[in-house]
Amino acid sequence: MRRNCLAEFRLETDRLILRSWRAEDCAAFAVMSADPDVMQHLGGTIDRAASDAVIARLQGGEAEQGQTFWAIERKGDAALLGFCGLRRGGHAGTPVPDELEIGWRLARQAWGQGYAREAAAASLDWGWRNRSDAQIAAWTVPANRASWGLMLRLGMVHRPELDFDHPSFAPGHPLCRHLVYTIDRPA
Repeated sequence: MRRNCLAEFRLETDRLILRSWRAEDCAAFAVMSADPDVMQHLGGTIDRAASDAVIARLQGGEAEQGQTFWAIERKGDAALLGFCGLRRGGHAGTPVPDELEIGWRLARQAWGQGYAREAAAASLDWGWRNRSDAQIAAWTVPANRASWGLMLRLGMVHRPELDFDHPSFAPGHPLCRHLVYTIDRPA
């Protein structure tokens, strides 16, 4: 796993720490990535090598852009709960090729406790303070009601004109269509 020479990122909320990825996160993230419930809207489970590669890409994004989908650590017990944060680009062939994207993925045992909303609100706040973008976007498949529901609770608005068919999935595949939500910079 790649280590960058930047200072470790750290953003605290009441219950969470969003931080740079560490080598010791790999095992817990691999367990999460092998959970069919966690991965049902993301193309299916992945093995340890693919899970480690995700972390390496996220670390590379942080080194290059200064932000990524950061690791979420619970303050009470230092458990890795998943990730949340901001990243840009990598979506060629869609209406959102270079948008600043907010995203999250949490382990099943962390669902329904408000962690995703807490981490996402902190990530949005960090983005407004540290990036000049006029809006931040997020997307998911129509069946992922939990994610688009959180987008609405965060104040994001569905933008049907930006919805797209994901180029990684064949037309008609249940994960092909993606709904896009955005939130504008606060006045």
